[in-house]
Amino acid sequence: MLQKHLENHTIILASGSPRRHYFFKELDIPFTIDVREVEEVYPPHLKASEITNYLAQLKASVFQDISENEILITSDTIVWKDGIAIGKPRDRDEAIAMLQNLSASMHEVFTSVCFTLQKEQITVCDSTKVWFKELSLSEIEYYLDTCKPFDKAGSYGIQDWLGYIGIEKLEGCFFNVMGLPTRLVYKTLMEIANR
Repeated sequence: MLQKHLENHTIILASGSPRRHYFFKELDIPFTIDVREVEEVYPPHLKASEITNYLAQLKASVFQDISENEILITSDTIVWKDGIAIGKPRDRDEAIAMLQNLSASMHEVFTSVCFTLQKEQITVCDSTKVWFKELSLSEIEYYLDTCKPFDKAGSYGIQDWLGYIGIEKLEGCFFNVMGLPTRLVYKTLMEIANR
């Protein structure tokens, strides 16, 4: 459906995430991939969605050559717990510590998506609350050794084994936890296309 509305636009997805690529294919949105290096550092005073908004926009800032019919899409996801942003783990030990911190508690997942056009920029954000059961060390180690979620914020993928056995409750968009609030992407692209 979107494909027809976007036939006069070129979508550039600036993400190396296989999950985001999958979502765009499933939404039937034709896109090209262009990932450019950027140091993902944000001012320390930013909180929650302010962080993901800033980083999604920062990833767009390295593109200075947007043409009239192009829509550049950048995105960022963080896990937020106890007033602290939890990103991707540096190593296995940090991943264990992250998952032990998330065990038997609730955290939030924030994902921002930035749409950059030649003359404007639109940023949308979604948040989802996730409750984990108490995770044993053996469950955490099994998950890390089996699924190797070291490229994921918070060291887990909700669609993986740990999500199957560990999530007690969810409030908000499931796909947002996977890294893309698909309904917001669809809604925003429809609004852009129908101007």
